[in-house]
Amino acid sequence: MTKTIPGATLLASLLLSTSALAQDPARTTPMAPPLPPAVPVAQDVPYAGTVALKIDASDIARGVYRVTQSFPVAAGTRELILLQPGWLPGNHSETGPYALLADIHFFADGKEIAWVRDTVAVNAFRLALPEGTKQVTARFVHTSPLQSSEGRVTMTQEMLNLQWEKMSLYPAGYYTRGITVKPTVTFPKGWTVYTALDGLARSGDTLTWTATDYERLVDSPIFAGVHAQRWDLGQGVFMDVVADEPDLLAIKPENLQSYRRLVTESLATFGARHFDHYDFLLALTDRMGGIGLEHHRSSENQMEPKAWTDWDDMDWDRNVVPHEFVHSWNGKFRRPADLWTPDYQQPMQNTLLWVYEGQTQFWGYVLAARSGVQSRDMVMAMFATAAGKYAEGTPGRGWRSVEDTVNAPQLNLRRPLPYSSLTRGEDYYVEGALTWLEADQIIREGTRGAQGLDDFARAFFGVRDGDWGEVTYDFDEVVRTLNGIYAYDWATFLRTRIYATNQPAPLKGIAMAGYKLVWKEEPNVYEKGIADARKTLDLTYSLGMTLNKDGDVISTLWDGPAYDAGVVNGTKMVAVNGRAYADDVMKDAITAAKSAKAPISLLVKRGERYQTVSIDYHGGLRHPWLESATPGKTGGLDRLLAPRGK
Repeated sequence: MTKTIPGATLLASLLLSTSALAQDPARTTPMAPPLPPAVPVAQDVPYAGTVALKIDASDIARGVYRVTQSFPVAAGTRELILLQPGWLPGNHSETGPYALLADIHFFADGKEIAWVRDTVAVNAFRLALPEGTKQVTARFVHTSPLQSSEGRVTMTQEMLNLQWEKMSLYPAGYYTRGITVKPTVTFPKGWTVYTALDGLARSGDTLTWTATDYERLVDSPIFAGVHAQRWDLGQGVFMDVVADEPDLLAIKPENLQSYRRLVTESLATFGARHFDHYDFLLALTDRMGGIGLEHHRSSENQMEPKAWTDWDDMDWDRNVVPHEFVHSWNGKFRRPADLWTPDYQQPMQNTLLWVYEGQTQFWGYVLAARSGVQSRDMVMAMFATAAGKYAEGTPGRGWRSVEDTVNAPQLNLRRPLPYSSLTRGEDYYVEGALTWLEADQIIREGTRGAQGLDDFARAFFGVRDGDWGEVTYDFDEVVRTLNGIYAYDWATFLRTRIYATNQPAPLKGIAMAGYKLVWKEEPNVYEKGIADARKTLDLTYSLGMTLNKDGDVISTLWDGPAYDAGVVNGTKMVAVNGRAYADDVMKDAITAAKSAKAPISLLVKRGERYQTVSIDYHGGLRHPWLESATPGKTGGLDRLLAPRGK
């Protein structure tokens, strides 16, 4: 028989039990200590005076930036809190490289004072100031990584990429737009320097610019180098290039013209500009670390050293410039409301990255094709690669939505994952692009070709011509603007495609655009370009794995044939069907298995253990391609990628 205990009696019993537990003499039970005072929240008030920022970037031998920064102090101030920027624009997570600052010293009116690092906000320095302090000076070094294992290399013997936020501090409690900074930098002798900053004055190798607010300074990085050249692309846009070697700067006139067309096509698409002038900062290098980062009046871009001189072979590598240019409209001028922050301490929220990055990815593809920065065939192959990935290469779509992948930068900080096909990565970029392709085709079908996503782009991003501030938006405004172009249940469409899990592969836009996903034995041109450059063998859609040049497995498709046979990342291929491993041997074995009943036999090594595994696969080599569903006729995708600008 169950005995019922009255509620009051039960509560008393629980309290007695808890009290007895707390008084147990055999168990010490500490109480939580109070947290330190919070870092002041940013206020929209000006900081008193102008901060002087001087950087010596001339030590290319040791890869060190030496910094002196002076902060005027308002009368009566007894504590100054200085912050290293943490939530960096365009990074989508807290990525401030706090550990790279070293040899840090602070001085009050010339006399060194002690500093204390905040125990919670470890990027905050708390300075107790002597009475009457008028100026605080900070001196420190930024130790640029010397090899990729230490972080992104920003300084080599031939070039550097100076990002102000990586090597400066700012006072807590202020909107960054209210902090005025006067920047000065000393460069290696004779180097050419590029930036979107205004008001340049030069004395030898020391350059200074007009004082500006800290937000605009951070948004205006520098590329500098010994091998450098600038091209005027017209309409206030410039291409500023540094390279490992001088011959890498050679570009044929017809290829340079494609960048001029990129400017024309972009302005025609958006119908307005949100910059007074714009600089493509481009590094042709494999010595400095890779980057693609958006700014309002410039962008930081890196491509392989021969991306210009081997134009056709390197076609796969040139999408970064169109992508980052689009961000001047989408991401910098128009920005999700919860992603805009007043300083670099308040966390950013990524809920609408599928608009910020997804539609930028879409327009990056489209404008690359329209301008010729990339060939139409290459862009079609990029769409095909995306379609294949979500049709067969991402089982994680069954449990994780596109919208949840916007948290990936914070969850994983862009580190490798053991089963990325299951965990998913930052799919808001490319699956987002396929979703926007479908939206474009819905509009075109509904308006009988009279309108498309171009019209949304003009209505949403092309407002307020000449304004290069920030205009924020939310989900509802995206839906309202779409409905203003073509009335449709856009809220349900987006919530289904972006927020729901276990959806059909996002191929409907491709089908509506007159194409279909097919599988061929040879890689498409985009896959081939990447595989040739990275020396990899992609067998994702056959054996379910990718190998590097040494035969090591670098990715495994969850529930694929290799996975089912126990082959995982880090496994090394030793032999295939009794023959020493080589890429061609593996491909021959997969092809031969199409007409054989025997499984493919692999001798593999994992750690110190050798093992023979069998993979019973007979489907042959498979790579994604797009083919016209109506050969000989112009489809919606053809019309979308056709040039528009004049």
